[in-house]
Amino acid sequence: MKTTASALEFKQARLENGLTVIAEVNPEAKSAALGYFVKTGSRDETAELAGVSHFLEHMVFKGTEQRDALEVNLEFDRMGASYNAFTGEENTVYYGAVLPEFVPRLLELWSDLMRPALRPSDFEMEKNVILQEIALYQDRPQDMLMDWGRELYCGGHPFGMSPLGTTASITALSQQQMASYHARRYSPSNLVLALAGKLDWDRALDQARELTQHWPKSEAERSYPSFSPRSGEVVKPYEKATQSYLSFFARGVSAQDERRYLASALAHVLGSDGNSRLHWALVDKGLVESVGADHLGADGLGLFIVSAQMDPGNEEEVIEILRREMDRLEAGGVTAGEIERAKNKLATSIVFGGETPMSRLFNLGLGYQYTGRYQPLSEIAQRVNAITPSQVNALLEARPFSQGFLFRLVPGKS
Repeated sequence: MKTTASALEFKQARLENGLTVIAEVNPEAKSAALGYFVKTGSRDETAELAGVSHFLEHMVFKGTEQRDALEVNLEFDRMGASYNAFTGEENTVYYGAVLPEFVPRLLELWSDLMRPALRPSDFEMEKNVILQEIALYQDRPQDMLMDWGRELYCGGHPFGMSPLGTTASITALSQQQMASYHARRYSPSNLVLALAGKLDWDRALDQARELTQHWPKSEAERSYPSFSPRSGEVVKPYEKATQSYLSFFARGVSAQDERRYLASALAHVLGSDGNSRLHWALVDKGLVESVGADHLGADGLGLFIVSAQMDPGNEEEVIEILRREMDRLEAGGVTAGEIERAKNKLATSIVFGGETPMSRLFNLGLGYQYTGRYQPLSEIAQRVNAITPSQVNALLEARPFSQGFLFRLVPGKS
């Protein structure tokens, strides 16, 4: 994949309160994006607080001491902003994109929202919304497959906790518990403010300093217990399943590991959509409705994940073929042609991820959260271009798939 020179310039600063501010300034861009990346998610919760990170994300949009929920929505609309937020196992991200002239207003709004009012009346109303979301989630077997499968595979490690929490934990959660969690986890030293696109760096930095100087400091450490994943197989009947679902988990590499690009290429070879070993072995033969493989690099650990959905009558044959293909991959390795195709797919995703400031923002913010350094797209492209079959085959020497865990969700009463 060829790359061309650009006017991109990376900027970074650490404010007196501990907040990290980074930017990829692009004078040629037509828009700008910015967001707060909070290093907190379900892996940072206790069982008692399960789901609080996601619930808190909802509460942020209910407003602050200066704005209620209506005013928050109106302010986003006045700027014509494209905005949202999401919560995962390790990060909560608030983001938005605007025309360049609205960057100061968007920065002011998001900074205000990072200190939500958490009004008791809003809390109780939003709690019902979260409980409804959990109930809807439980109606989708493919979603429960991943939550239950990951929890079992992680064997008690906090990375296995679901961002949604449980009906019991959300019902019991108090506004005071959420306020305490926010005060602890939304410390400025646990946040990264990232900006991308056409913007005035000096002005944005000065504004961020002024807007956040009153934020109180606190400790927001993340625990890193040993990761001892489970192996073997578990079958769980589920009354809401009309088809059979399976997920296979195997140990990968972390988001900080330089081999993460190799792991992504290996996942493409095994199960990318349209042209992969599992596609031709399962989809092309009509044995599954869908199948896919992915690699998830996380903070200090990584997972290969294979998932499939099929008619119950095909389940045993699918499992046999899946195991055979993984054994064949470990025994024989990947081919040069497979790696070349995987590299082309990765290169395409890199280009797509850098086409707009909004798409670039996620790579910028999350990448910095995990590694503490800036990676321009040109460097990522070089890493992908340099992947060789022998490097990928070296990952297979540990035989990760032979030590994996299979979780099956099948029709029936539990």
